[in-house]
Amino acid sequence: MAIIQIRDVPESTERTLKARAERVGKSLAAYLRDLLNEEAAHPTPDEVMAKIAADEPVPYDPDFVRETLREGRR
Repeated sequence: MAIIQIRDVPESTERTLKARAERVGKSLAAYLRDLLNEEAAHPTPDEVMAKIAADEPVPYDPDFVRETLREGRR
């Protein structure tokens, strides 16, 4: 597991984060680790767009779409 060290965090920010961690019964390190894991679990809009751009295009046939819609309404 990696170690991340962050310098120059304002004291007011540290106090706020410590208080939030205490409210949920966690250490500051555990609270921040959970925040980082949550952030990393969700792709950024740029990452989503890059994935979409890399996907193979879906062939589009208007007649197929119309027929599928008609069949679905029966």
